[in-house]
Amino acid sequence: MKAVYFEKHGGPDVLKYGPFKDPSVDLNDVLIEVAACALNHLDIWVRQGLPGVSIPLPHIPGSDVAGTVLETGKGVRRFKKGDRVIVSPGQLPPNSAADGYAARDSYSPDFQILGLQTQGGYAERVAVNERFVIPVSEKYSLEEWASVPLASLTAYHMLVTRANVQPGETVLVHAAGSGIGSAAVQIAKFLGATVYTTVGDYRKVARAKKLGADEVILYKTRDFSEAVKELTGGRGVDVIFEHIGPETWQKNLSSLARGGRMVTCGATSGPKTEMDIRYLFSKQISILGAYMGSFAELLRVIAMVEKGALVPTIDQVMPLKDAAAAHKRMESRQNFGKIVLKV
Repeated sequence: MKAVYFEKHGGPDVLKYGPFKDPSVDLNDVLIEVAACALNHLDIWVRQGLPGVSIPLPHIPGSDVAGTVLETGKGVRRFKKGDRVIVSPGQLPPNSAADGYAARDSYSPDFQILGLQTQGGYAERVAVNERFVIPVSEKYSLEEWASVPLASLTAYHMLVTRANVQPGETVLVHAAGSGIGSAAVQIAKFLGATVYTTVGDYRKVARAKKLGADEVILYKTRDFSEAVKELTGGRGVDVIFEHIGPETWQKNLSSLARGGRMVTCGATSGPKTEMDIRYLFSKQISILGAYMGSFAELLRVIAMVEKGALVPTIDQVMPLKDAAAAHKRMESRQNFGKIVLKV
């Protein structure tokens, strides 16, 4: 098969397009003919290398797979050739200790992500245990379905499970143009919140409002923390949806209301920051970590998409062979929504 892979860590130019060994199909596996695979910031971190994480080399990145069933192992009962499916990016090995609690599988030390610890979806075919394969309708194209799993699941886990956003609360979502930000704006609005969001380009303002944002802050020309104080009459917001890191961290603390919650899942501007801890205790702020989400939550996300409560947001669809250019586009923050590779 053809795939995009890297043999060493580095910049976008380490990505190669060419022949790669076909995946083997075990007893309970589903072999999927990949139609599309969406990008995530995780793909960039995997390509660059993550401290303490063993990544098999040569390696195929990609966590968001949509396609059709090509073949099934002899033990598979739920799928047949031709079925339209997506793949759960989060996966637990068989007999994992966390199998019993479906809502907390991402807390397990055995939790793995497709395209991180295992070979991913930048390829013509991928084999996955049937437990992690989910049927989808024809409501959206397979390119649109590929844009859903990882970012939308993470946004749901952050806002619903971790931050417990309630109707009438105020939420600040950073970077509406990112894949996760575009999902978070919609989910926060669905939950009944007043949604403020940031963008770096005035051309993204209208799209952010179309997703449901009540107010859009151009963070390059206006200090977002000052804008939040003005919008809330000095009170601050109840929840901050954070995935940027040191660029926003300290100003986030000053933007939260007393008793507010900041929920974070990433650090696109770097892994380390300084913090004035006086904000933390004097305002009784909670800082909540989030690591993707559970399979049970993903099924709820898919149900939201099927009902039209959460709409896939696509930036561009690019050929698989142009994966390096797609990575460069994401790293330069040019995108609004998900960049999808068409196989």
